Amino acid sequence: MRKVVFDIETKDAIGEGGALALEISIVCIYDYENDSYHSYLEEELSQLWPILEKTDLLIGYNSDSFDIPLLNKYYHGDLTRIKSLDILTKIKESFGRRLRLNSVAEGTLGEKKSGHGLDAVKWWKSGEIDKIRKYCLDDVRITKEVYDYALKNGAVNYMDLSDKKEIKLDTTEWETKNEDGASMTHSLPF
Repeated sequence: MRKVVFDIETKDAIGEGGALALEISIVCIYDYENDSYHSYLEEELSQLWPILEKTDLLIGYNSDSFDIPLLNKYYHGDLTRIKSLDILTKIKESFGRRLRLNSVAEGTLGEKKSGHGLDAVKWWKSGEIDKIRKYCLDDVRITKEVYDYALKNGAVNYMDLSDKKEIKLDTTEWETKNEDGASMTHSLPF
């Protein structure tokens, strides 16, 4: 099973048009198949599509309601046909509410995120692409490590003020392939 952890950053903050009105500045991934991290600026997304088209499982944090719909605006097919695992959704299903990745990272991994999405917007506007790339890749690494921890332990932790608390997660179906065997639309070179 080919698994890819991913995260996106945008050029602007959410405004009146909502999340789908945003433009992507960068997409970062971790590919389990070759144990590697990669980043793609908006103009490089055509290099990302062949990787996603061969992916059995897309892993993210708040990815089903934010990252995938936004990324789908740029793709000529339908990325929702790839099985996705949104860790935030799984936490909400078990715990009853949403938690920030920062709280889960601190509780589960003992570290905080290196920034905030609004920092990435500020860096984009000032042309600091390397800072955006580093921040996004760091979020991907944290998401991957939270995923690995959850898969191994059937739980994640979060910080409630200064107390670490556990959330049990049913991970038994996380790595099963799509039952419908949906095929992807494959990118053609132009």
